[in-house]
Amino acid sequence: MSRLELRQRVGLQITLDSLALVIGLATAQTGRFDFEASALRDPGFWVIVLLAVCLLHFLGTALHLYLGRYRFGGFEEVLSILISVGLTVIGLEIAILAFGQPRPLPLSVPPLGGTVTLSIMFGVRYLYRLTEERLLRPVPEEAEPLIVFGAGEGAEQVLAAMLRTPDSPYYPVALLDDDPRLQNLQLHGVRVRGGREAIGAVARATGARTLLVAIPSADAALLREITALAEAADLTVKVLPKVADLIGGNVDVTDIREIDIADLLGRRQVRTDVAAASEYLTGRRILVTGAGGSIGSELCRQLHNYRPSELIMLDRDESALRAVQLSLHGHTGLDDDSVVLGDIRDVDMVNALFGARRPEVVFHAAALKHLPLLERYPGESVKTNVWGTLSVLEAAAANGVSRLVNISTDKAADPTSVLGYSKRITERLTAYVAREHGLPYVSVRFGNVLGSNGSVLTIFASQLAAGGPLTVTDPEVTRYFMTVQEAVELVLQAGALGSGGDALVLDMGEPVRIADVARRLIGNQRIDIVYTGLGVGEKLHEQLFGIAETDDRPHHPLISEVPVPPLDPVRVVELDPWTDEEQIRAALRELAVETIPVHIPRQQTSPDDLHRRSGHLDTTP
Repeated sequence: MSRLELRQRVGLQITLDSLALVIGLATAQTGRFDFEASALRDPGFWVIVLLAVCLLHFLGTALHLYLGRYRFGGFEEVLSILISVGLTVIGLEIAILAFGQPRPLPLSVPPLGGTVTLSIMFGVRYLYRLTEERLLRPVPEEAEPLIVFGAGEGAEQVLAAMLRTPDSPYYPVALLDDDPRLQNLQLHGVRVRGGREAIGAVARATGARTLLVAIPSADAALLREITALAEAADLTVKVLPKVADLIGGNVDVTDIREIDIADLLGRRQVRTDVAAASEYLTGRRILVTGAGGSIGSELCRQLHNYRPSELIMLDRDESALRAVQLSLHGHTGLDDDSVVLGDIRDVDMVNALFGARRPEVVFHAAALKHLPLLERYPGESVKTNVWGTLSVLEAAAANGVSRLVNISTDKAADPTSVLGYSKRITERLTAYVAREHGLPYVSVRFGNVLGSNGSVLTIFASQLAAGGPLTVTDPEVTRYFMTVQEAVELVLQAGALGSGGDALVLDMGEPVRIADVARRLIGNQRIDIVYTGLGVGEKLHEQLFGIAETDDRPHHPLISEVPVPPLDPVRVVELDPWTDEEQIRAALRELAVETIPVHIPRQQTSPDDLHRRSGHLDTTP
């Protein structure tokens, strides 16, 4: 708005308010004298009216009513108007008393006139706002009719946005909500016409082709159910982003987006105890291993928000380090101390890094995680997942790291694969170091992360792009899913919980059939699903708890705490990753599935053992 336009608007506002005051006082004066016109002939009355107009102008300016601070016709103006008119009435009463006898008008006239003035001012603003909204509304015939599911704050905001955007692609024709108390509610002229059971009937009655789930906090289970009902009624489903993803917390028409598979599989609200997380993160030196991976990079992004004194990002992939630095700082110089290029298999590097940088908190996310490859090369899981983790644990304990979180997997619960064996061993090693040194080192166990490198969704996306077919191991195979953002939120929360050595198991919701995911991604495309059979070490159904473990949640409703039997590091140093593959699998299985803690007197790892784990010594028989 230009200065000229602003002056014109303010001038009109002052004129209208002044006229409202004059009319209000004149109405009160004539009413006081039985509506005799002669009551307005007294010059003293018009002196008071002039004084009232000047007072209102002065007070309105002082309260920013006439300085363009408030939108004309907006609710923000109400308090300023009330105060301005109220003080004007008080000023007039004082002026009338100062006149002495005879008084130019009765003392009852200013309060009555003020009441009439407020009614006129509010009425003018209401008509202005109503006219403005009518002019801004999209033409129903030119916009797509849309049903809004949910009648809460999100719906109110998105309805206002659609009805105040002339070129909005959508026009709301009905509201739906399962709450019976809202059945007669009307928002912005749009009425609630039932709950989810009415989706089909309302779609037929209104001709709507789209349903918007206007509940930013909707979880995956609700979205799956609503989507099934909407698709049965030939409706396209759209959603709003989560509250945390909305810029400024406000909903706009541009925020409406297509529902995606992540919404249907992993979307839910995670209640994070920010105070508990801040206590051990803010102002601390934090190291993230595997910082370039899916979990590691999201860890870095969320940790950055807690304002650590230093965030050290370690990875062996220079391109991944470049990407995470760009996401955090907007540049990719790779020339500052926040990024460290190195491999946790290099014991000397790990020890030197911990000794030089002295991290206080460590998130250990570096690992080999692709199950089929590790079945073919089990020795690599020993070098990275087992020995690499042991290097990090021992360096952390030796250099005073106060808290460590080891990222594990649901495949560590009653493991049947090399990946599961190796990650279970890391849980047991973490338990051993935690209990030997009395430190709150924990492991966090969860399932598949949506969108992570090599996840089933990325594989399906590649296969769809190639024209199919989509490959699924078994028609009944199920997996747990969670978005990377939600998983990391719970990882940060878990870091503040649990006794030293526990495995903290994240609630992944209900498992989902992979075949159903594939069919939903295919949609109406003519693409086949090919069943390849379960691979070596793969389970039909993953579980989050082992046979001997119980689901105990003493501190957080989405985090279970499971005791883990410790494993002395001496036993894993004796592993031989260069021997026969079946022998390596057998050795890993023996260490992983052992449930009775075996006490072995603590002894220092020798320099030769450290070098052997780095691959510096030839241990081939």
